[in-house]
Amino acid sequence: MRPIGIQVLVVIMLATILMGCGNRLDQGGNVGMNEQPTAMIKGEQIADYMKDGKYEELHQQFGKEMKEAVSLKDFKEIAAPFVQGETFEITSNFTTNGYQFITWRNMKEERKGIHVILDEQQYIAGLQVRELDTYPETDQLYSENTFQLPFEGDWFVFWGGDDLFLNYHYEYEEVRYAYDFVQVKGDSSFEGDPLLNESYYAFDQPVVAPAAGKVIAVIDGIEDNVPGEMNPEQPEGNMVVIEHAHGEKSMLAHFKKDSIVVNVGDTVEAGQLLGTCGNSGNSSEAHIHFQVTKQQADGSELVIPVSFEGGKQWVRGEIASQP
Repeated sequence: MRPIGIQVLVVIMLATILMGCGNRLDQGGNVGMNEQPTAMIKGEQIADYMKDGKYEELHQQFGKEMKEAVSLKDFKEIAAPFVQGETFEITSNFTTNGYQFITWRNMKEERKGIHVILDEQQYIAGLQVRELDTYPETDQLYSENTFQLPFEGDWFVFWGGDDLFLNYHYEYEEVRYAYDFVQVKGDSSFEGDPLLNESYYAFDQPVVAPAAGKVIAVIDGIEDNVPGEMNPEQPEGNMVVIEHAHGEKSMLAHFKKDSIVVNVGDTVEAGQLLGTCGNSGNSSEAHIHFQVTKQQADGSELVIPVSFEGGKQWVRGEIASQP
């Protein structure tokens, strides 16, 4: 299923979600707003307001850049036919680094989604509605191996799930069921100078083998990025690939430069240290990228959903921890 013309409202504005691996937002504000709402609409109510046709109230709460980009007339024309006859449920709702992210999805076979970003003042900094592609031929093709999480302690699922709004990877076959994990304390992934990797809680934290296997590829020595910048020329950055039973492989990416402690040919056990979390490659802040592939009959590799210990399927906005 593909988005259809003007009925796809892509108003990602003021705050720009990274379209690589990572999660930083460019900071913005609403200084110079000409029209202030008399009462701010709670983020969780936005889908209902759209269903009820309350577009003027919502448009008043648009941030400055949003209002400049999308008129009230355009907003109505795009959103009204999209939500007509639909019932939406919240699938993810969390706040991090000053922004609230809320995602809704209808529960029909033909999926539709709404994604909203609100700033600290509750102005709508981003709003996107679109039909959501599905891949039923692989959505249930879970790994035969059972994997543990590739870290110690509790980590935040920034990207994970089976639709584009829960997991930006889902749109791309080569990373479709990948996860991105960060560490948070309170509602933030860092403390101090946001331009220093050392300010991020995930940076230099242990990354461990998600299952027993043999190391078949290692890349190290790539510089860590300045937070907010990315290296698309070397997208995985420093990374480790492990071969497991049943023709499956796991890849862990974005390690800290010179932190990897295993070599090609090493046999590892689940939970064994591989290196530490970094910000190398196509990454905007320190995080762990984790995905599993299975070799096909023609020799190609297919990214597949991960079977985790305990049967849990982690999605965006959850705190992931070992069972």
